[in-house]
Amino acid sequence: MRDDKWLLARLDHLWSNYFSDVTQVNPVFIRFGRFARLRFGSIRLDKRTKKTYIIISGMFKDTAKIPQEIVDHTIAHELCHYTHGFSSPHKRLHRFPHEGGIIKAELQNRGLIHLYKAYRDWMKDYREELRGYYRHR
Repeated sequence: MRDDKWLLARLDHLWSNYFSDVTQVNPVFIRFGRFARLRFGSIRLDKRTKKTYIIISGMFKDTAKIPQEIVDHTIAHELCHYTHGFSSPHKRLHRFPHEGGIIKAELQNRGLIHLYKAYRDWMKDYREELRGYYRHR
């Protein structure tokens, strides 16, 4: 099972190797949250403390079911939001966080399109799994 320390190592790896031009202008924390089937990650800025929190679905702790590329994609996705000024002190670059495919474009520009493709392919199978889960409830 993965833990919060492992998540921090993945965040550090992605930030150092792919987002090194993005200044960390405030404290950024990452941790696993509750098990969520539909919301894989979120990013939030605490306006009072000025700290940014990235929360990753507890479902992603399972190394047997969730490939590392999917976790990395989710972290990179949230780092794109931070970079674009959503839930961070950075200047907001877009009106909406997913406007016009900006996440995919950002990942591609940073050499992370392989994570996007892995996520897209994984989602095809995952959607089928979800259909079965909700059909049999």
